[in-house]
Amino acid sequence: MAEEVILLDYWASMFGMRTRIALEEKGVKYEYREEDLSNKSSLLLEMNPIHKKIPVLIHNGKPICESIIQVQYIDEVWPHTNPILPADPFQRAQARFWSDYIDKKTGGPCKALQRETGEKQEAAKMEFIEVLKTLDSELGDKSFFGGNEFRLVDIAFIGFYSWFRTYEVVGNFSIVAEFPKLIAWAERCLKRESVAKVLPDSDKVLKSVSDYRKKILGIN
Repeated sequence: MAEEVILLDYWASMFGMRTRIALEEKGVKYEYREEDLSNKSSLLLEMNPIHKKIPVLIHNGKPICESIIQVQYIDEVWPHTNPILPADPFQRAQARFWSDYIDKKTGGPCKALQRETGEKQEAAKMEFIEVLKTLDSELGDKSFFGGNEFRLVDIAFIGFYSWFRTYEVVGNFSIVAEFPKLIAWAERCLKRESVAKVLPDSDKVLKSVSDYRKKILGIN
């Protein structure tokens, strides 16, 4: 019996990008279903009744929610190519720690950068810069967060790269100038077919956010 894999997602979600990259890394064929976040489908509400959020991975009718959990699930179910988690238990724990750090530390400031103005936006920018400093330090001189291999932490963070230009424009600062090592890391990641295929164009993300800010906040 053929496996059925469906992903409920939204094109600009850096979280959904994680799941798409993991599926591409493993060569898993899946059906992508774009969600309208202002009018969520009955399937999304059925499959994620607790949070009612994308992405939702549906494998043979069973839902897996939360992107980092999905990535680890994909690695466990399809283990025979491109391992995402390292074999060593300590390195695995470290990868989970930093993925959790990204989830806990980026959500608030990144959302505020898009949606706030004035002092609240400035505070969000400074908070996000501190997160970038921490990640820049953790990356160090390594090719990837996983050392020489593209692994879990890289997948957890690379989707944010497609939003960097948006953060720079709305927050009036330069990630490219301040964090050249992170930019070089992102460019290495983009050489992977899985990443290049999944990440959206930065200008498209910027236009989407600019349209939102103009409509909701009245900012040009």
